[in-house]
Amino acid sequence: MDIKLLVNITSRAWALPILAHLHDGVPGRQAPLLSATGASRTAFAQSLAHLIEIGLLERNPGHGHPLRPEFRVTSKGGIAAELAHRVHTVPGDHKALLRRSWTLPILTTLNGPSRFSIVKHHLETITDRALSQSLQALEDHEWISRTVDGASRPPHPIYRAINTGHVISEITRPLVSLR
Repeated sequence: MDIKLLVNITSRAWALPILAHLHDGVPGRQAPLLSATGASRTAFAQSLAHLIEIGLLERNPGHGHPLRPEFRVTSKGGIAAELAHRVHTVPGDHKALLRRSWTLPILTTLNGPSRFSIVKHHLETITDRALSQSLQALEDHEWISRTVDGASRPPHPIYRAINTGHVISEITRPLVSLR
């Protein structure tokens, strides 16, 4: 999977939980998925439509009522569903932080010590402000550490994934290519 696809998937808060639950075997109908994710109807519908639009989900032909369709993961969505499943099975209370748009893409880029500009380079569409706020939120939750390299001129911060952030980074690293 490409990092751009991961960014596109995570642009909707409930996309990863939907994929994770489908991978876990939750029936592909709206009611069981809605119940499993705990999302609001509107946010859930938008995330589901987004996953269909980008080709990761499709209506299961011949199944379900026209007003209550059944959905299934496409072959393109298989890797994304596996990644979502692996990330959502990490122990701890982190579901709210993972629903943020940039959390998973940032952790994916932190497969080693990185500077702000390197992370931004991998996530082409992120703004400086969004990256800064996301890094701060991850640091507040102790998923990344920030140290300042004073030996370089000018000094610059170095970011590393730690604790749960490191575990998630290790999960996503083999499944997502940065270029």
